[in-house]
Amino acid sequence: MKREQWKSQIGFLMAAVGSAIGLGNIWRFSYMAYSYGGGAFLIPYLTALVTAGIPLLILEFAIGHERIGSAPLAYAKIKKNWEWLGWWAVTFVMFGIVLYYVVIISWCLNYFLLSFNLGWGSDPNAYFYKKFLSLSSSPSKIGEIRTPIFFSLILIWFINWVIVYRGVQKGIELANKIFMPMLFVLTAVLVFWSINLDGASIGIRAYLTPDFSKLSNPKVWIDAYSQIFFTLSLGFGIMIAYASYLPEKSDISKSAILTAFINSGYSLFAGFAVFSVLGFMAKAQSKEISEVVSQSIGLAFVAYPKAVSLMPGGNLFGALFFFCLVVAGISSSVSIIEAFTSAMVDKFALKRRPLVTTICILGFLGSIVFTTEAGLLWLDIVDHFLTNYGLVVVGIAECILAGWLFDIYILKRHINKVSSIRMGRLWVALIRYFVPLMLAIMLAGSLKAEVTKPYGGYPWAAISLIGVNWIILTILAAVVFALRPWKTENLKKVGRGQRHR
Repeated sequence: MKREQWKSQIGFLMAAVGSAIGLGNIWRFSYMAYSYGGGAFLIPYLTALVTAGIPLLILEFAIGHERIGSAPLAYAKIKKNWEWLGWWAVTFVMFGIVLYYVVIISWCLNYFLLSFNLGWGSDPNAYFYKKFLSLSSSPSKIGEIRTPIFFSLILIWFINWVIVYRGVQKGIELANKIFMPMLFVLTAVLVFWSINLDGASIGIRAYLTPDFSKLSNPKVWIDAYSQIFFTLSLGFGIMIAYASYLPEKSDISKSAILTAFINSGYSLFAGFAVFSVLGFMAKAQSKEISEVVSQSIGLAFVAYPKAVSLMPGGNLFGALFFFCLVVAGISSSVSIIEAFTSAMVDKFALKRRPLVTTICILGFLGSIVFTTEAGLLWLDIVDHFLTNYGLVVVGIAECILAGWLFDIYILKRHINKVSSIRMGRLWVALIRYFVPLMLAIMLAGSLKAEVTKPYGGYPWAAISLIGVNWIILTILAAVVFALRPWKTENLKKVGRGQRHR
């Protein structure tokens, strides 16, 4: 069966950027920059981008392109008994991360509609937690399904299904060619609107004023590496699958560098909109900026709605903001579904369309628990374990597999053969030593915090039953997939780098 390909290099770039740019670019980066020294945070952030983000992204592009396969197939071609690692990556991302990620997109869709009449009322905090989520007191008290979220979820899964169902060229590439330019234009409108608000300069000053004293805190550097790793979709198996659809002559290193800088540039740019609005809000309420800033979900669904209610034309501004979040979210969720679909097609020769339909139905059913009254609590626990342990372990293992158990110079030669920007010994050293070291430090920090006290103050029972068991079950599923016999000849096909030696 002939492997699908991107229609153009720009189509691939838009899809890779679409996967990388997600909800965290808009609300997580700007908050981190503010917390970790404003403009000074760009030093650890750009250091992390250049020394870990770009090298690892080039590695994932190279693995997918040279080995011509999704993560499980590519890893199996490198070392047969490491196929499970590829399955684990695409499984916990598909049946973990995307299950709650689409629920957050569903919240954004609800808030897009609420924006038109400022439906969250005068107290967005009470509305979000008590009325919209009807948040329960503990993860064990699951409660009822929240119907507005549930019906939005149906629509979001349907959109994901339509895009992935249509295939690489007519679905994912076409959607991203529409979504990404639209997202950039809408974000630009938000930025230029918000910087003209009264008090915007207060927010921008808080966002960018350098506080170099923060850089002496090791946590700032670790979190910068963490942000880069997650924002570029590394360890997801996505970039490997996407690169496998590239034609033989494709500029890998240039594509990786462009993807990384467009993603990071977007984060920095969107931050101006976020903090200009917070500055406006601080001035309107005669408060300090520190009193109106909140982290992640609170920023998007509490602080922003509050600000929108105060500004002239706020309903339209709010609608634009939440529509941007929906677009950014869908472009990322589509890539996760495609990574798993690609793996199943590669190994079991399943027909794409019935497979995508089945995956999306199962995904929708798996998402339902996150639409309940305990949904946010489950989301918090699952996200903590899958991102802090699952993704980081995959990243470390990927570096060991490619850097030590395989001749990484095959990949280096392949990159240099097809790319305009050549990789040297420094790239090899970063993959073999530096990147796994930084990821290991992140992992050790997470484990130390875990042992000291239960994450988020949750009961140990909830943490083990939800978080730990989710990790264990996805590993078991990965092993089962890896042990199944291959129904295709894909494993016998050598990589491009070896074929031309």
